[in-house]
Amino acid sequence: MKDIGLAFFRIATSAMMLTHGYGKFQRLIAGNFEFGDPIGIGAAPSLFLAVIGEFICPILIIVGFKTKFAAIPTAITMAVAAFIAHATDPFGDKEIALLYLVAFITIALVGPGKFSIDKK
Repeated sequence: MKDIGLAFFRIATSAMMLTHGYGKFQRLIAGNFEFGDPIGIGAAPSLFLAVIGEFICPILIIVGFKTKFAAIPTAITMAVAAFIAHATDPFGDKEIALLYLVAFITIALVGPGKFSIDKK
């Protein structure tokens, strides 16, 4: 039962994250690099990193491939969103990023379970 719970948690959480990353992915492949620069590396690199964290890594987590490793960039992306991009916003505006941060840290710590490519 534990492995079913782990699979449900990682798949549902990552599927919801994909809804945030898909638009950024579309923007990236269309060549539209207008994006915020919360860590001072430029808009295009920031967009690229956001796509990795919000689109590429969640796909890896859904299938359970390199799950613990893939959860780290997503957690970092959510930490940047909560503590840098939305640092001055009220708690309610950064709450979703914080919930995702907690979820992806949890996935990084506990792994994917046996219903995954990793099977750990």
